[in-house]
Amino acid sequence: MNSRRVVITGMGALSSLGNDVASNWESAKNGKSGASTISYFNAEKFKTQFAAEIKSFDPSSRLDRNEIKRSDLYTQYGLFTAVEAMEDAGLDISTLDSPFDAGVIWATSQGGLNTFEKEMREFVENDSNPRFNPFFIPKFLGNMASGLISMKYGMMGINYAPVSACASSNSALMDAYNYIKWGKAKVILTGGSEAPISEASIGGFSALKALSTRNDNPSAASRPFDMERDGFVMGEGAAALILEDYEHAKKRGAKIYAEVAGAAMTADAYHMTATHPEGLGAYHCMKFAIEEAGLNIQEVDYINAHATSTPLGDVSETKAISKLCQGEKNNMHLSATKSMTGHLLGAAGAIEAVFSVKAINEGVIPPTINTEQLDPAIPADIQIVCQQALEKKVKVALSNTFGFGGHNASVVFKEFN
Repeated sequence: MNSRRVVITGMGALSSLGNDVASNWESAKNGKSGASTISYFNAEKFKTQFAAEIKSFDPSSRLDRNEIKRSDLYTQYGLFTAVEAMEDAGLDISTLDSPFDAGVIWATSQGGLNTFEKEMREFVENDSNPRFNPFFIPKFLGNMASGLISMKYGMMGINYAPVSACASSNSALMDAYNYIKWGKAKVILTGGSEAPISEASIGGFSALKALSTRNDNPSAASRPFDMERDGFVMGEGAAALILEDYEHAKKRGAKIYAEVAGAAMTADAYHMTATHPEGLGAYHCMKFAIEEAGLNIQEVDYINAHATSTPLGDVSETKAISKLCQGEKNNMHLSATKSMTGHLLGAAGAIEAVFSVKAINEGVIPPTINTEQLDPAIPADIQIVCQQALEKKVKVALSNTFGFGGHNASVVFKEFN
C-alpha cells in the first residue's frame, strides 16, 4: 500500500482563552490563565469551586437554531470549531470526486454528560409527570458530535468517535492520519470537544482528589512541574483540524500549516487512574511516534506535554522524556499549555495540537505559567519553558496525551516543506 503525506489545512479552537484560533494563540503566547470561580452552578458544596470556563459563548454566531436545540453543549462546541476549521481551509466537499472521500473522526471523553445530568434530575424531581425529552438519548451519545458534523457538511466517508479518556483526541488525530496515509480518505475533519464543567464531573473528580483546591487563587492553580502543585484545573472547549492528503491539498491550492509526520498509541497496563511511575508506556509511545516520523529525539524542538499538574503524572512524563533522550545533549524544550487552558479531558489533544502547529508556524513556544519552583524529582536534563514564551525555530513538535485506563497517545507535527 502506498503511503501518502498528510497535511493540516484548517484549524478551529474554543477554550477559556478564546473563541477562535487567533485569540487562543494570543492568550497562550502571553501566558494568560482562563481559570476562575465556577459560574455555571453553585460549587460551594465541593472542595474545588473553580474551573477554566469558556467566556461569552454564542453558538448562534455559527450554528442554526435546530443545531443548538437538538445538541448537547459538547456537540455545540464541536460544531462551532468545525465551522471555523472548514472556513479556514476553504474546503468545499462538493468539489471532491465523491462525498465518501471525506470523513469525520471526533473524540470526547464524557460526551453529553450535561444532558444526562439535567434529564435525570428533571425526571426524578417531576413527581406528577415524569418524562424524558425525546432528544435525551441522541443528545448525550458520545458519537453525536461526529455524526452532526458529517451531516452539516455532507461528509459520507469514515465517521466515528474514539474514546480513550484524556488521550481521546490524539487517538482521533492518529486515526485520521492513518486513514489518509493508507488512501482510505482524502480529507478528514478531526479533533475533540468536551463540556465537563458540571456538578457530576466536578464532584466526581473532586472525590478522586484529582482537582486542585486553590479556591483563593484559581488563575495560579494549574502549575505543572511545580513543587506545590495539587491537582489539575478542569477546562472545557474544543478544537478541530482538517487533515488532508497532500496531493489533494496541492491540487486545490490549499494553504498548509504543517505536516502530520507520525503518531503512536500504547497502554500502561498498570492502574485505573495513575500513570506508570517510570512512564514506561509514555516512553514507548513517544519513541514509536518519533520513529514512524523517521526522526530521532534530537530533532524534536518542542514537546507540548500532557502535564496536568498532578504530583505523579508530571514526574512520570518527564522521566519518560529523559529516558528517551538517553542523557544526550539536545535543544528540545517542553511546556504545558494546560497551565492556561485547564485540562480539556478528551479535547486536550486537539487544542494542544493547534498550539503545537502554531509554535511551528510562528517560532514561539508558549509558556508553562505558575511554575515557580521546579519539583526536584523532575530530571535535570529537561528544559521547561516557564512564565514567558520562548522565541525559537520549531521544525518538529511532539504532543502528548495520557488518559485514565493507561491510554497513551503521541502525535508528531513537522514544518511542511
